[in-house]
Amino acid sequence: MKPIWIVDDDESIRWVLEKALARENLATRSFANARDAIAALDRETPQVLVSDIRMPGDSGLDLLAVVKERLPALPVIIITAFSDLDSAVAAFQGGAFEYLAKPFDIDKAVELIRRALEESLREASVESGPVDTPEILGQAPAMQEVFRAIGRLSQSNVTVLITGESGTGKELVARALHKHSPRASQPFVAINTAAIPKDLLESELFGHERGAFTGAQTTRRGRFEQAENGTLFMDEIGDMPFDLQTRLLRVLSDGHFYRVGGHQPLKANVRVITATHQNLEQRVRDGLFREDLYHRLNVIRLRLPSLRERREDIPILVRHFLVQSAKQLGVESKRMSDSALQFLCSLELPGNVRQLENLCNWITVMAPGQTVDIQDLPVELSQEHAGGTQAPGAPPPPNAAWHAQDPGAMAHHGTVHSMPGHDGGHGGHGGHGVNGHAAPGGAGAAGGPDGWLGLLEMQAAGMLASGQQDVMDVLGRQFESTLIRAALRHTHGRKNDAAVRLGIGRNTITRKIAELGIDGAKDD
Repeated sequence: MKPIWIVDDDESIRWVLEKALARENLATRSFANARDAIAALDRETPQVLVSDIRMPGDSGLDLLAVVKERLPALPVIIITAFSDLDSAVAAFQGGAFEYLAKPFDIDKAVELIRRALEESLREASVESGPVDTPEILGQAPAMQEVFRAIGRLSQSNVTVLITGESGTGKELVARALHKHSPRASQPFVAINTAAIPKDLLESELFGHERGAFTGAQTTRRGRFEQAENGTLFMDEIGDMPFDLQTRLLRVLSDGHFYRVGGHQPLKANVRVITATHQNLEQRVRDGLFREDLYHRLNVIRLRLPSLRERREDIPILVRHFLVQSAKQLGVESKRMSDSALQFLCSLELPGNVRQLENLCNWITVMAPGQTVDIQDLPVELSQEHAGGTQAPGAPPPPNAAWHAQDPGAMAHHGTVHSMPGHDGGHGGHGGHGVNGHAAPGGAGAAGGPDGWLGLLEMQAAGMLASGQQDVMDVLGRQFESTLIRAALRHTHGRKNDAAVRLGIGRNTITRKIAELGIDGAKDD
């Protein structure tokens, strides 16, 4: 952690703060004037800066202006005279984190500095992003079109809507657009609107003022402020609550917004990139998404191909992920046999690139030898999703006991899987037991250690162990999706007939099909 800088021409104040922070095991560096501190910024940066407002030469407000220009996310605490209200107002207008009024209580000063320190560390983790952004791999014609689009769009500030199935790499494309844009040196901030509870999402996006609601003990900047001059990526935009869509539309329309509980409009200079796996046009027709917001977001649409549309890329992706996984675990990279690679290229892989990455992680940990053949792959991959019949060239499926060996792995990337990377939405076991045989319909079989309820319990345990917060929502959506898809297969896509078989209403199944992004349904 970097030191806390103290800038004050009063030696006694510098001494008191240095000693108090030293007792808290916090490193400090002191300056007697703003000029020396500005010069030091050319060589290093602090974690938090504390500065007097009135000093010979450059003032604390001058220093604040320089810092905010160079390091907009750095928390700056300004020390002012108790009666100097104008200076306090000027400090906040200049972007100060907080101010200390003289004479101040040293314990309260340390508490304030600690709050600023927490804010600095939190924003560093949000804004920095990965140091080495993974390359987007692909030689297929469909991916070459994506690369050309990134090249054309990167130098523009235009709003981009990225669409594609789950796991196709939408955030990776958003990062590439930012990395090759004039904003590359500024923050890239990502937020998944579906992963944050509705009551917290407004504060996460727009920030809040101190006292805006219970528990809001300090003013907090939202993602729009954190992404100032940079790029804000909003994933799963189709799941944004309807009332918040109005606030987002306002920002996109005139560039202004208010913090929760705030009365001062704030200006946002942010490039907005959004992504969704859902059919936004259908959600607009269903009244779940504002049409005017849809048109604001859909300025340029960039569609990412599924892995089924770029099967020729699977071998290079597999090699990349196997090397990457081995490096993370500090082991030698596994190799795929030609027959195993050919087999992988023939699969549907509904979880797309994310599913393939998860599979390579599983292979690195679980495959017995350095050369991986078809029989070393998970049993689910050896069965066709719809009927559970054995795939051509695949050996008889072994026992599926690997499910119980690492339940935490089933919650990788926040998605519970019936096979590595599978999102449960395209059949999974296809109505079969864990060993590939038809499971009896009795409750005992379902609830036994090898039944589907046992697997569900392990999956839930894995998610809870990994710290995931939205377990009920994720499992519930996958459960509903699996039931509806099975019913649609049984009724050859007739959704009204499927609704009757499931015991739900026609309006309910229509709404669920739209919400869950299920394809292949038709009216009876």
